[in-house]
Amino acid sequence: MDLRSSDRPSARGPRSAPQSRNPGAPKGRQVEESTVDDVRAILRPMPIRRDMLIEALHVVQDRIGYIHARHIAALAEIFRLAQAEVHAVASFYHHFDIVKEGQMPPAPLTVRICESLSCHMAGADALAAAMEAATDPGKVRIVKVPCIGRCDAAPAAQVARRAIDNATVESLTEALGGPRTPDIAAYETLDAYRAEGGYGTLAKILSGEISADDAIRIMSDAKLRGLGGAGFPAGRKWGFVRSYPGPRLMTINGDEGEPGTFKDRHWLERRPHLMLEGALIAAKIVEAERIYLYMRDEYQGVLEILRREIAALDRAGLTHVPIELRRGAGAYICGEESAMIESIEGKRGLPRHRPPYIAEVGLFGRPTLNHNIETLLWVPTILQDGAEAFAKMGWDEKHAGMRSFSVSGRVKEPGVKLAPAGIPLIRLIEDYCGGMAEGHTFKAFLPGGASGGIFPASMADLAMDFGTFEPHSGFIGSHAVVILSDADSIHDAALNTMRFFRHESCGQCTPCRSGTDKMVRLMEHGDLDHDLAADLMTVMRDSSICGLGQAASNCVAHLLQHFPEDVK
Repeated sequence: MDLRSSDRPSARGPRSAPQSRNPGAPKGRQVEESTVDDVRAILRPMPIRRDMLIEALHVVQDRIGYIHARHIAALAEIFRLAQAEVHAVASFYHHFDIVKEGQMPPAPLTVRICESLSCHMAGADALAAAMEAATDPGKVRIVKVPCIGRCDAAPAAQVARRAIDNATVESLTEALGGPRTPDIAAYETLDAYRAEGGYGTLAKILSGEISADDAIRIMSDAKLRGLGGAGFPAGRKWGFVRSYPGPRLMTINGDEGEPGTFKDRHWLERRPHLMLEGALIAAKIVEAERIYLYMRDEYQGVLEILRREIAALDRAGLTHVPIELRRGAGAYICGEESAMIESIEGKRGLPRHRPPYIAEVGLFGRPTLNHNIETLLWVPTILQDGAEAFAKMGWDEKHAGMRSFSVSGRVKEPGVKLAPAGIPLIRLIEDYCGGMAEGHTFKAFLPGGASGGIFPASMADLAMDFGTFEPHSGFIGSHAVVILSDADSIHDAALNTMRFFRHESCGQCTPCRSGTDKMVRLMEHGDLDHDLAADLMTVMRDSSICGLGQAASNCVAHLLQHFPEDVK
């Protein structure tokens, strides 16, 4: 007998018959033509381009409530992509609910309850548990989620697309039967903004009354820095992007996902045209051909405001370049500029290796100017009033301009506080926030959100500005200030930040992916080994690709350094 024969006996018994398939169809998962037709109809009139994949996933989920495997297959057919590639993109983002074959779709209504630090301090865990006990899981899904940018109204939640501030079991239960569309804040419209002289500075730029060189000089003299976290001088950035040959593009990062940050939402819900005019000015200076505005999906009300006002700008003939609005999908890492660019291109939001920097090779391989929302809203004022007028607004001659501080936690009056750059934290608390909340004694603070570190109250006389906290292994970043009191465990606060970073790590590099998980498990185990934790933090800081892994353990380092009595 020829043992190479397919008829040879097997120790595992006789072979099962091969699975039959239609010989006229290709191998692999089949695409249902009816589903393809349905998805095409849902997407119409969206242009079918590779960079529109994430928006297409949004549109399908908005319409159906989830994304089934058959929809993944249909999108792959429509976009001429591999099904594995579409699934890889969809599964990267937290807001897409993927339903596999044979699985039940999620409940028809989802309640998202924020569990990041400010909301955690305000009782989010107990609220989520109470809601799970009070609702039918077949009708309502309760999900604990990372920061949703409403830290001043903790605990914050969302019922479908509607935000619920200072949420309670009663208010959430009532919201289950109420409207599910976003509540639109009262904001300054285009007509109201123009009535006060709005877009006058843009007119001077377009006419040449203010030249590009003059604008760059004024911005540099004003000492405006990027207010999304990195703090890079805005004027120098304009000069760098202009130095590279075109065509050029511009991106706006509205994905403020740092726990404790909500200043961009504050401004866009009130005065969106300050930012939009600043964006159109910056695009003209660097001669960008298109502006891509990337806004976090949690800000449903802001998204609607921007849709309305960008359309109003188009009708008024004020958009000398197109402004394209893109939605994030619940990935903190897309706040990193290169990861955001990957997301705009319709891909997973994985940070790029640098160099080259995006000023040279950015969106679609073109030189790209990227700015934060707050940075842009200062541009019209600075160019109109002059560099000196802005610079002298600082706390003293060492600090320039005004800043929007997002303040949450144990203060009487949390919220966005417009205050001079360099103001000591204690003055911010006492003069702008009404002091500490009743019955609470100031114990610690985070100057720059979860990644900026956590410092004792004894350091509250330090200037709140770039460069102040770096010598102490921290930073002010996006100016997200969280105040803790004697009622709070610093260990629990640091553990909350580490759980956040573990959840939000993109997984591209091992030091961040495994390091955040290892640190969480060390802290949960108790009796934290200082030497082991220090070694792990060194590896994460020195070897991670981007700032997430490099800064993720800052709060743990400060726990060990400043609060040894709180270590568990």
